[in-house]
Amino acid sequence: MWRWSDPRARKAGVQLVALFAPEHGVRGTENHPFVQGEVDARSGLIVHSLYQNGTVPPADSLLAGVDALVVDLQDSGTRTWTYVGAMLYSMRAAARLHLPVLVLDRPDPITGSRIEGPMLDRALADANDPAPGHRGKAHALYAVPLRHGMTMGEMALMFNDRLALGADLTVVPAKGWRRAMWFDETRLKWVRPSPSLPSLTSVLVYPGLVMFEATNVSVGRGTEEPFQRVGAPWLRSRAVVDLLADRLIPGVRFETERFTPQSPADDKYGGVSIPGVRVVVTDRDQFSPSRVGAALLWAIARTSRDSLTFRLPRFDELFGSARAREAIVRGDDPDSVLDRELPAVTAWRESVRRYFLYR
Repeated sequence: MWRWSDPRARKAGVQLVALFAPEHGVRGTENHPFVQGEVDARSGLIVHSLYQNGTVPPADSLLAGVDALVVDLQDSGTRTWTYVGAMLYSMRAAARLHLPVLVLDRPDPITGSRIEGPMLDRALADANDPAPGHRGKAHALYAVPLRHGMTMGEMALMFNDRLALGADLTVVPAKGWRRAMWFDETRLKWVRPSPSLPSLTSVLVYPGLVMFEATNVSVGRGTEEPFQRVGAPWLRSRAVVDLLADRLIPGVRFETERFTPQSPADDKYGGVSIPGVRVVVTDRDQFSPSRVGAALLWAIARTSRDSLTFRLPRFDELFGSARAREAIVRGDDPDSVLDRELPAVTAWRESVRRYFLYR
């Protein structure tokens, strides 16, 4: 929403009366879980947080005096990204109050032509608004693939239809975008959606590593390249890299390294030099983040199973499937595990084509 907090918007006849911030603030610069009460420097308006130790809907009282709700957010192309949840909860609140919703669409940064599972198990999904005082499951809203290949506008159309929200919804398409385009092919300026996704490469690898957030493995928060590495004091990085090299995974190579997280937002190993595995994308068109993540999980479990711990059900909500996690950890081939997800992923893709705004 940063463009709408610019004073120039007033010259176009737009009167900004309230700002609602997702997890990382109105400009994607916040890395703490609660941004309530800050004043936006450009507009002078108080920022009302939609992230309070979990994504929450805007309160009805905060929507008083609002004539329309504008959603202008950059998605990451990954199911676990909480901005989609902020949009869904806001759409439901707007529908209840009969407020029009205008979604200014943006490109899926990692293309809209590639999708990858696992699908989110329906038993783990919860698209309902959280109860007062409870944390919303914006990272596990709806049964979609991990890399979903949709834009925010297309997701809004899908939610409005499939969840029968009844929102007065208008989506303004991203002019000139095509599904096969990467963000850096749009000639648009890259604006990081969060401090932890500083580059397009981090956004691309993110779907494969985000599940490790719910383990005792660091994903490189507190370094210059988060979500492009994993590490832990107990990690046998050379053994992991050797196992992965034998798999000949397309579009990637793995390197051993040591890194030191500095004041990491996840509090994992701050100030400690730890052995790690760096994910180096060599061909992004062949690179499969979900298969890389599954292979990393398999290799780490195979070399250090007694040291690897999980925070459940959070891990399964991020990865998408308890069944898939259990299979990989016990040593099943990770590619075979993901191959079993392909029919469901393909069927889902066909079922949502009606919401596509781009070729």
